[in-house]
Amino acid sequence: MKIRFWMAAACLAMAPAVQAEEIAQGVFVQGEGRVSVAPDQAIINLGVRERAKTAQAAMDAMAQSVSGILAALEAQGIDAADQQTSRFYLNPIYNEARLDQGRQITGYEAGNAVTVTVRDLAGLGPILDAVIATGANDFNGLTFGLQDDSAAVEEARKAAVADAMMRARVLAEAAGLELGEVLRLSDGASGAGPVHMGMADARVSMESAIAPGEVDVSARITMVFAFTAKE
Repeated sequence: MKIRFWMAAACLAMAPAVQAEEIAQGVFVQGEGRVSVAPDQAIINLGVRERAKTAQAAMDAMAQSVSGILAALEAQGIDAADQQTSRFYLNPIYNEARLDQGRQITGYEAGNAVTVTVRDLAGLGPILDAVIATGANDFNGLTFGLQDDSAAVEEARKAAVADAMMRARVLAEAAGLELGEVLRLSDGASGAGPVHMGMADARVSMESAIAPGEVDVSARITMVFAFTAKE
């Protein structure tokens, strides 16, 4: 795990009038911290698209392909709770070439997409290979993330506080002020940012079965410090 500090905006300002009795003056500082950790789960968005002359034939072909994909996922140890249908459709296919005769239906396309959560990245490559070999032909991306980001968020918050305190000291010193106690501390947005991959990158992952890169977990805080003029 490695921690990086971001540049954060900071300003020297008077406290709002409604807080005049509590805070006469203060150094307002925003701090931001980021923690980068290796992902421990992947979410695959895949499915099938089947075309046929009739709607029923397209639906039957799609259903058969989906059944094969679900069976392959089960064989790879994916729980039913980690498989969710995210898109289902049946659309007519029109012949656009013969515009003089108007739009004519020449067939139908049926599709079904499944979102799969992989909690053991060591099996990611075999899972992708298995579903593609079974008939998945509609790949909508691969996202890496964390099953539980609470520990990383805690580290990011600590980094954000340290960042804000450092910037408050710099501001106070530059302004010839003596930095005092913390008057207010508020927590902003915190959380992990997923790592997205396209089909080309996913094929590389299938060969290596290693999740690329790291997941960034960030936190943002605002602190208000009391200050006095240096004697």
